[in-house]
Amino acid sequence: MRFLILHTDYPEFLRWLYSQCPGLEDRVYDEQVRQRYESLFGVADFYSSNLRKLGHEAYDVYVNNEFMQRTWAKEHGVHVREPSALMRRRFLKSVFRRLFGLRNREGAWFYDILGAQIRDYQPDVLLNQAMGWISSSFMKAIKLNIRLIVGQIASPVTEDEDYTSYDLVISSLPNLVEYFRALGRPAELHRLGFEPAILPRLGSEEKKIAISFVGSLFPQHKARIELLEYLCRRLDVEVWGSLTDGLPSDSWIRKRYKGQAWGIEMYRKLHDSKMTLNHHIDIAESYANNLRLFEATGVGTMLMTDWKVNLHEMFEPGKEVVTYRSPEECAQLIQYYLGHDEEREAIARAGQQRTLQEHTFYNRMEELITLLSRYL
Repeated sequence: MRFLILHTDYPEFLRWLYSQCPGLEDRVYDEQVRQRYESLFGVADFYSSNLRKLGHEAYDVYVNNEFMQRTWAKEHGVHVREPSALMRRRFLKSVFRRLFGLRNREGAWFYDILGAQIRDYQPDVLLNQAMGWISSSFMKAIKLNIRLIVGQIASPVTEDEDYTSYDLVISSLPNLVEYFRALGRPAELHRLGFEPAILPRLGSEEKKIAISFVGSLFPQHKARIELLEYLCRRLDVEVWGSLTDGLPSDSWIRKRYKGQAWGIEMYRKLHDSKMTLNHHIDIAESYANNLRLFEATGVGTMLMTDWKVNLHEMFEPGKEVVTYRSPEECAQLIQYYLGHDEEREAIARAGQQRTLQEHTFYNRMEELITLLSRYL
């Protein structure tokens, strides 16, 4: 099968990526894509590279990266209705908005280029991981040219959106699977995973950080912010990631904040921690699903995660990960495992073993192919 996978990136990450590689915006499209892959941010090329290992063709498109997209259009002779001279100014002012909570309101360039890419690649399967950015009218317009349109989502949905163009919706959240089924859309559970190719890039085995939190703190993470305020007031938690502007100036999270950590640096912070905290986005409700489950265990760090009803389907609590049900219990467990090195390290080893055996992206792509075969 031939796959085309559509992604979006956080504006803050795009700013970081292009600042790390001066002049990248002027390089050829393939070089910009290669640099994006090598950052290891998000799912990088973990879907496409493992699909190729399984004998399929797979390509990635980062739909909201205007530098990258306009470079592709130029190389392929695609006419774009908006003048490219505006690109740098608009990229800085518009694309660097926060992704969470926004619907795409891009101009004609966005759909001119994306439509041309879909016609050029001619995929059997269009896997849209950018459901919040791409309009339903565009998806309907391209539907006749594609055997299977699959949407993937594990974030807040827009209730008045028209999802009828999707032949299948996949999600790592069981409650969202049920939500789309209730709308009359075929929907299936498909979990996230870990890419073992990251491991050789992590460096030494020394655990220099006692307890870390690495992740986003946006308005959609109300319960997560409350947990971290409680813990940061009482424990020396190192906080890495993106902060909402809504945190008060006297926030304990701000006092413990160390900065952003994108891609490989994020993995190194996780790897260098004796234990790391996980707390799901509010929309997850009572379900475990996020990438951190697999990223933290995959690099061999003990994961302290919020208890969820389905967590036992992925890991054995108390043996492969540690769970908490309240901020108070979380603080107590942190203090206990900081004082019991052998127990903590045994859990970290068991968690890593489980992830490397059952939760790699190669495993997930095998599962995806089996799933899609029922719908093609």
